[in-house]
Order: sequence, then C-alpha cells, then structure tokens
Amino acid sequence: MKKSIDAEVAFTSIKLGQMGGDFKVINGKTCYVKFNISGIEIAYVYNINKHGKYFLERVFPYPIAIREFNEEDAVIDLIKIDLEQFRNAAKSHNINEFIEINSRLNQTIKKFEDLFLYYNVPKNEVDTILSWVCDIDNEIEKIKSSAERVYNKKEPEFLK
Repeated sequence: MKKSIDAEVAFTSIKLGQMGGDFKVINGKTCYVKFNISGIEIAYVYNINKHGKYFLERVFPYPIAIREFNEEDAVIDLIKIDLEQFRNAAKSHNINEFIEINSRLNQTIKKFEDLFLYYNVPKNEVDTILSWVCDIDNEIEKIKSSAERVYNKKEPEFLK
C-alpha cells in the first residue's frame, strides 16, 4: 500500500507542478500545494487516509474544508476548477473585499465555537445570533438572484 501511495503522490506532484503549483509532501501522506494567481496565494492541503481516500482543504487565502474524494484525479480536477474560478475572481475590482469577508466569517465561526464550548450562552442570545445568520443567508440569496453569473463550467454546490 505504501509504495502505491508514494507513486500516486509523485504522480500528483508532477501534475500539480505542471499547473504551476509548488508541491510539498509532508509525512508521506499529507500534501501541500500553492499557486499564485495575480498576486493572491492559493494553497491546498490534502491527506490520504488509511482507506486511500483524499481529504482536500484550501488553506489560503482563507481556510475552507472542501471534501473527501475517492481518487486523486478528482482532487486535481477540483483544484483546476478552483484555480479557474480564482483567476476569474481576481479580475474583479472587489476581490480583496471578498477575501476579507471570507476570512472574517471564518474567524467569526471560530469565535462562535469558542463561545459555545466555553460559555453557557442564554437562549435569547443564541436566537439573536441565529437571526443574524439567517439575515446573511437571505442577503446572499438576494444578491445571487440579481448578480451576473460569471462562471458556468460547474454548478455552485451550496447556492441553488
């Protein structure tokens, strides 16, 4: 199994390197690859578990767990699409604000988790936060319905 995984990692490093990525293998089963898109660092980490599944995360410009894949080619395909989307988004005049909002939302999620895990929060406060989250969700849906779609090679996974 180890030689098979080593061969797959080597093959992936070649493919992602050809895409312009700086590829590193960490501990034999964890891989790190980064790209530079118009001055914006885009970086991914994926690990190969004992069942041969690949778990992919984007770590820069903001962290987001993507998902688990059965095949390495699916990881590469998703990274290709993600890079295309970032190349397209980099042309936007508000890309930096987009990244800032994603980073801030990520920090807010971490703060909320700390709040939940470390404090006994009154129900009315939880309800208030839930209401704000619903408002953000509704605003995103409203913007989606009025904004011009600029990427069509793949359907959004969470905006339907």
